[in-house]
Amino acid sequence: MPLTQTRLRLPRGARADAALALGTFVLVAIAEGQRLRSGGGSMSSLIVSWLLIVAVCGALFFRRRCPVAVGWFTALATGSYYVLSAVDGPLVLVPIAALYAIAAQGRLQPAIAVAAAMVIGVGVGALMTHGDVTGTAVFMLTGWLVAVVALGSVRHGRVAYAEEEARLRATEERLRIARELHDVLGHNISMINVQSGAALHRLKKDPAQAEAALSAIKAGSRETLQELRATLDVLRRVDEDAPRAPAPGLARADALVASAKLAGLAVWIERTGAERALPAQVDLAAYRIVQESLTNAARHSGAGHVTIRIAYGDRELTVAVEDDGQGAAARPARSGGGSGLAGMTVRARALGGELVAGPRPEGGFAVRARLPYGITGEPTERSSR
Repeated sequence: MPLTQTRLRLPRGARADAALALGTFVLVAIAEGQRLRSGGGSMSSLIVSWLLIVAVCGALFFRRRCPVAVGWFTALATGSYYVLSAVDGPLVLVPIAALYAIAAQGRLQPAIAVAAAMVIGVGVGALMTHGDVTGTAVFMLTGWLVAVVALGSVRHGRVAYAEEEARLRATEERLRIARELHDVLGHNISMINVQSGAALHRLKKDPAQAEAALSAIKAGSRETLQELRATLDVLRRVDEDAPRAPAPGLARADALVASAKLAGLAVWIERTGAERALPAQVDLAAYRIVQESLTNAARHSGAGHVTIRIAYGDRELTVAVEDDGQGAAARPARSGGGSGLAGMTVRARALGGELVAGPRPEGGFAVRARLPYGITGEPTERSSR
């Protein structure tokens, strides 16, 4: 029969405050009980001492909501308790805990002020009463309070850093999702737009070609819906296994070529080097770069011919998409990280590579990307074309 292991979990939040308040109250009550048995002190001082104990311990429940007020109250009330009572009990733990809460919320100046008031109060009390508190004890108390403030400040810094890191991750994730949605939808919708225009133009002159364009629109819209559903399904998954469907890659480049041909582009793919299994991120980035380049060629450049060159090197993949269109003049400038050339550049740089785009000397437009493998891919049996 298997034995289940249980972990001892310390209380947190309000439960931790309640445990600290109750524990401190019990210890102080034990010390005060000894005082009652010895018969020391007047009845009025005993009543006031017990009221201060209850008030100071109860104030811990509010140290997270209003730490500064609780810090000042517990410091003053604890000081009053030690003036009235001859018991050197552990009630001082409460203002120290409140001091930590002030520093942990990033309120350094109030924390220093409360700590300084506690040190001054203890020092003045030692001078006036000539009790057991010496200069060494005051010095040690000062060190403890400085350490508590420092620990609270470190805690605040760690929490602030974690929150800022979470915000940056969320921002990066939003940009990544924006790029994916743009790349998934932009290409197919652009092709549908081009093909619908071609169908309208050929409807009367060449019904057969118009029918082929409409069939391509139907297939493209179906594929767009499938990719959109797959993307939304991934976004809906929280703490679940990764989706089993593989991400798009260069293995689907022929489908991009077929879609571009239906839009009126003549597209060729030239592959050089020993083809290999690419890392998933490199494969996806190369696919999206080819996809976006074909979209731009169909929508903006007025190109008729496009050549896609894929070169498998020993350490990196090189992708070039060249067309014979009107060049950069027909391409609207875009900014941001989620669309067009800017999105392709972000993808390449995220992998440690680079992307260069611009007009060709002989006319047309070219996009060239260099994508390091990062992980050495193994050549496949497929022959180069």
